[in-house]
Amino acid sequence: MTRTRTIFRMLAIQRVLVKYGLDEFIKETHLLRPLRFLFYLAPRRRDSSAPVGERIRLALEELGPIFVKFGQAISTRRDLLPADIADELAKLQDAVPPFPVEQVLEILNGAYGQPAEQVFERFDVEPLAAASIAQVHTAKLKGDAEVIVKVLRPGVQEQIERDLAVLRMLAGLADRYWEHGKRLRPLEVVDEYEHTIIDELDLMREAANTAQLKRNFAGSEMLYVPDIYWDYCRPEVLVQERIFGTPISDMKSLREAGTNIQVLAENGVEIFFTQVFRHNFFHADMHPGNIFVITTDPERPKYAAVDFGIVGTLSPEDQRYLAENFLAFFDRNYHRIAKLHLDSGWVPPGTRIDQLETAVRTVCEPIFNKPLAEISFAQVLMRLFRVAQRFNVEIQPQMILLHKTLFNIEGLGRELYPELDLWKTAHPVLRQWMDEQVGGRAMLKDVRENLPQLRDALRELPTILQKLGEQASAAGSNQRPAELSGIRKQLREQQTQRYWLTTAAVSVLAGTLVFTLAPAPVFGWPIMAIGAVAAVAARPRK
Repeated sequence: MTRTRTIFRMLAIQRVLVKYGLDEFIKETHLLRPLRFLFYLAPRRRDSSAPVGERIRLALEELGPIFVKFGQAISTRRDLLPADIADELAKLQDAVPPFPVEQVLEILNGAYGQPAEQVFERFDVEPLAAASIAQVHTAKLKGDAEVIVKVLRPGVQEQIERDLAVLRMLAGLADRYWEHGKRLRPLEVVDEYEHTIIDELDLMREAANTAQLKRNFAGSEMLYVPDIYWDYCRPEVLVQERIFGTPISDMKSLREAGTNIQVLAENGVEIFFTQVFRHNFFHADMHPGNIFVITTDPERPKYAAVDFGIVGTLSPEDQRYLAENFLAFFDRNYHRIAKLHLDSGWVPPGTRIDQLETAVRTVCEPIFNKPLAEISFAQVLMRLFRVAQRFNVEIQPQMILLHKTLFNIEGLGRELYPELDLWKTAHPVLRQWMDEQVGGRAMLKDVRENLPQLRDALRELPTILQKLGEQASAAGSNQRPAELSGIRKQLREQQTQRYWLTTAAVSVLAGTLVFTLAPAPVFGWPIMAIGAVAAVAARPRK
């Protein structure tokens, strides 16, 4: 997309805002503000009498998928929005205007090479839901399975690429001219978002994500993930099991069914932390339109999730860093939080740890152990932004999906059960994960995973020693007695070192087995002590 076309798209965005009487957004965002007078001269349909929430929703729908997704994200935060605007934006979750069924049937015909009525026992032309990327129809397979058929919107990729070019242009200007551009890294943020949303356009990828989530939660009493019908899936078509449940946003129906809302809310927190830390594979598009509740047993309600086009993962380093930050927060160890930020390199190395600790304490202490109903996360977020700005904390683009998911989760929790104690629910899950990462079982797992490499190294050891001996013998005739004596001494030291290393490795492995498997693990300590002594003895002598 050329720069000229990008500028024209920016002008078109301005024109849509004016069309729906949203001039105040032009003034607030300063987006091409000096040119706004041009729109007042242009013909337009402007109806400022309609509710502002309706006008915002209509403008976002007209602007396209990226803007609709923005509206979906903020629609979950009723604590940050007026009720009328939140109600309108909630319609973006699954009530975007559908595209004609003729186009749907044309796409299916191209995907399968035959008409839809020959592929399905029944295909319902009335869409079940329509969103920014695709729309969903119900159907029935030849084998009587009730399914949903998800079809990509025509031309959606071109729309997204056009708006990504606009975002990239604005990010480039911010990176170059904005005083906080280097710290907030807008170009990297746009790149991260681009990878995410482009991946969402491949429905085969979504099918694979769904299958992975289903394996992760196989047998779970908290979350159900629908089956995928692979024979019917294509890059532009997804066919999966139809879920019959109550939308999470339908609180009236959930209460009438006698649903235990507290259990539901607590399970939601546990599911999130399990996905992020135990599975390292989390649903990153958890707006209410994608979450249902199965209330067959109201006292033990079960989530059912759909739409896995956007999933997130973290590096092991980011996982560990986040877990330690959460646990430090739960323990009110603000010095630890400050030190973690310094050690991670997210703040400049010259930052005074005591000052950062005080700033974090000032923000976090007032909300500790409070239920959601008593916490203003909008205020907390603004204060954290000020702290980040003061200490030059760098934005981490790889964390954006997680931040977005947390944003949605907290909004859902507030709607479900405002008395939810986030800290009490999340702390045991995180503590168990950390124990699994650094405890005896983790050591045993590491040893088991490295056994093939250790075995191969031991197999090669005799050959290596023989070659060393041959080299030493060949060099012996050309060495003076003192030099030859030094080589022999070095070989003896290496042999001794290998002995102690072997002893250390065997002791650590045996001690780990005792810790994890034995009925009296206290006996593991002497064995581990032998390993420690052997490891010290194995250190090279200076």
